[in-house]
Amino acid sequence: MNSKPKLLDQVRDRLRLQHKSYHTERQYLSWIAEYVAFCNRHEPDKSKWRHPKDCGRQEVEAFLTYLAVEKHVAASTQNQAFSALMFLYREELNQSQVAGSLQHLMLINY
Repeated sequence: MNSKPKLLDQVRDRLRLQHKSYHTERQYLSWIAEYVAFCNRHEPDKSKWRHPKDCGRQEVEAFLTYLAVEKHVAASTQNQAFSALMFLYREELNQSQVAGSLQHLMLINY
C-alpha cells in the first residue's frame, strides 16, 4: 500500500522532529484542523475540500478575523492560531512566500 500520510500526520511528525512540546503539538493540530474546516465551510463534500497549499494570505486573514470577530477569542489565542498557521506554511508546506506575507500581515495589524 502506497498511501501518503495525511496533512495532520505530517505536521505531527514535523513537530515531533523539532521537539515541540505535546501541548504545542495538540494546539497546532487543532488550529490547523479548524483552519482547513474554515476554508471549506461552504463545501459539504469532504472529498472536494481544498488543501491548505491551495489557500493563502486571504484565507488566513479571513480565519484570524473570524476568530476575533465571531468567536471573540483573546489576542493571545489568535496569536497561537497564527503561529500554528505560520508553522504549517513555512515548515510543512514549504511556502515561505505565503509565510512571509503572513508575517508582514501580523506586523501591520499588531
